[in-house]
Amino acid sequence: MSEFEEQFKTKAQGSPVNINTLKIKVSQKASSKINLIEANRAKNLAITLRKGGLKAEDICKAIEDFDLQKLNLDFMELLTRFVPTDYERKVLQQYEADRKPLEELAEEDRFMIKLTKIPRLPDRMKIIIFMGNFTDSLQLLTPQLNAIIAASMSIKSSVKLKKILEIILAFGNYMNSSKKGGVYGFRLQSLDLLLETKSTDRKQTLMNYIVDIIQKNYPDLNAFHAELLFVDKAAAVSLESVVQDVRSLQQGLELIRKTFMIQDTSTILKDFLSDNSEKVDSLLKDSKTAQEAYQSVVDYFGEDIKKMPPNMFFPFFQRFIRGYKQAEQDNEVRRKQEEMAAQDPGDTSPPTSKGQQDGKLPTMRNKAPQMDLMAELKKKQQGKERMVYEGKDGAIEDIITDLRNQPYRRADAMRRSVRKRMDEQNLRISGEVSL
Repeated sequence: MSEFEEQFKTKAQGSPVNINTLKIKVSQKASSKINLIEANRAKNLAITLRKGGLKAEDICKAIEDFDLQKLNLDFMELLTRFVPTDYERKVLQQYEADRKPLEELAEEDRFMIKLTKIPRLPDRMKIIIFMGNFTDSLQLLTPQLNAIIAASMSIKSSVKLKKILEIILAFGNYMNSSKKGGVYGFRLQSLDLLLETKSTDRKQTLMNYIVDIIQKNYPDLNAFHAELLFVDKAAAVSLESVVQDVRSLQQGLELIRKTFMIQDTSTILKDFLSDNSEKVDSLLKDSKTAQEAYQSVVDYFGEDIKKMPPNMFFPFFQRFIRGYKQAEQDNEVRRKQEEMAAQDPGDTSPPTSKGQQDGKLPTMRNKAPQMDLMAELKKKQQGKERMVYEGKDGAIEDIITDLRNQPYRRADAMRRSVRKRMDEQNLRISGEVSL
């Protein structure tokens, strides 16, 4: 085997290495510096310092001067994890008190000693990070507050939306009149049912039917969604988180004011306060306005603000608008299909009159159920002192009031007592005739 080893040994192979000697050398090299802080913490600090790309003296000087030009924001956020603890401060200060040479300390320990000499180090780091993030935070929070304000106020003040909701309520009362009397309103979650309630033939939803009614009888309401502003953006806002972030900006600015009172020679802090104090005050006002506007619109619709945050409230309207637009498209497609079917030359239906050939009769047939319903609703208004016109203010309210005062009955229905008396009279008359 010795011959085999000699023939096939690698060329790089040299004399055998003494492992014990190697371990002694490594141990001597590793023990050349003194480590006072925990080993893993020192290792992570060394990695962080390499990312900073600055000398320890330059880093500490930039922290003291709040110099954002030299300090990278990501580096500062990493460095906050290495603020010396009370125990580390005690150990490092004791080492200096014993007048031991700093050169014998590891690089990470010497850096930690420099950090302990910076006054109010945690506050300085917070201020640097705060100033670095301030512009982005302001640009992020302002549009969210504006979206809440605009969406809340536009929904509450929209006249067209109110009339559409009145129409929906009237149909709801009409559908439920045989079970219970009319109601004054409905929960917003009921708007989702418009997309789920199907017709008897399963060809359309209640939303399709209501949209068709609005298009034919109240065309001025079709563009109601143009009055609702920034609903999509408001639906994605967590108002509670936004308000908390605004408070954090206020607290950060207050910390800078306190620090500036102690160190009034810092031009960086002075300029920052001068440029941004009014911006924070304006943001606080917008925050208060957003909360008040949202509280108002939630109360307006009878919902509980504790159970209805903006990211639950506004999506109701978001889905309603989307469903309404989709229903408009579906109705248009169905209308075109019906027109094409009426004009189809291969139609084998019996001969029709001229009006049917022109496509008018199918349209009248499609309108028949709607006209019956509208006529039924109008008939409930007979006997009042004033006439009710579609599209005028109060029309839907009159319908709802009348439905609430007396349950809905078909036009050919009558009270049981009246029917009983008529039956008795008929029997009496028939008896006399037979006699």
